[in-house]
Amino acid sequence: MRLRKLATAMVAVGSILAVSACSGGDGGGDGGGQDESYKIGISQLVQHPALDAASEGFKKSFKDAGVEVEWDEQNAQGEQANATSIAQTFANGDFDLVLAVATPAAQAAAQAITNVPVLFTAVTDAEEAGLVDTADKPGGNVTGTSDLNPVAEQLKLVKDLKPDAKTVGIVYSSGEVNSQVQVDLAKESAKDLGVEIKEATIANSGELAQAVGSLGKVDAYYVPTDNNVVSAVSTMVQAAEKNKALLVGSEAGQVEQGAAITRGIDYTKLGEQTGQMALKILQDGKKPAEMPVETSSNLELVVNPKAAKAQGVEIPKKLIDEADNVIE
Repeated sequence: MRLRKLATAMVAVGSILAVSACSGGDGGGDGGGQDESYKIGISQLVQHPALDAASEGFKKSFKDAGVEVEWDEQNAQGEQANATSIAQTFANGDFDLVLAVATPAAQAAAQAITNVPVLFTAVTDAEEAGLVDTADKPGGNVTGTSDLNPVAEQLKLVKDLKPDAKTVGIVYSSGEVNSQVQVDLAKESAKDLGVEIKEATIANSGELAQAVGSLGKVDAYYVPTDNNVVSAVSTMVQAAEKNKALLVGSEAGQVEQGAAITRGIDYTKLGEQTGQMALKILQDGKKPAEMPVETSSNLELVVNPKAAKAQGVEIPKKLIDEADNVIE
């Protein structure tokens, strides 16, 4: 009888060891030790400072936590077909989790990948984009962080710098849901500010110069977090300087590249926030379906006095003193 118990016990121990050996680093979310490692895919729609910062912030969360990751980073170069192809490749790969950066990349990933958690960042409205059932209860394998801008606050900057402004031009991508959401918010805010929104749409960044020209004379331009526009924001800067029209951005990277001012999200911190969500999934066993979409409360006032001067505008000293970052 004692021999049978001993044999049974040894079989049980052997089974535990075998399971442990097979499950090490599988992203099962059971809180592994120092040797844990994961394989994570990143699908980024296009290369520009905001999205780059979000991806870097995401990776930083893992580095700060001392968690080893094998990264597979792919960039769709602004093409939806590429984003779809990347998503399909990730769906067929051996990944513990996938990060999608920007709305079109997230939509492609959500459609193709159902067997592992998918997190998104730099997505304006996850519900409107069809990524989640609701922001509070995503209901599937997809959740993440929203970069919904304080559009009303940003548009108000036009009046702060050009009190007599009557018209604001906005160019955005017809195929980006996140952009349409921001334009609608801008129109609502414009009513209270007493300004008219003039809009033009593009299909890709190559059409930007022509679209800006079609707006005619305006007092200011507003750049939403539109991936095609942001990836070619230098075109907006040139137009603003040529036409002596104020250029208000929606995030710090645009101000660094020549917009005059913004009060916006820190995309590195947004990426870090998304990384913390990923760690909760991988290490603590949290389910994306039960993790609400998170937003950033870290807004920064960023000003570029030199750029403003080139646009025929002077930034008030009060705003410069208030700024979190002054671009020299």
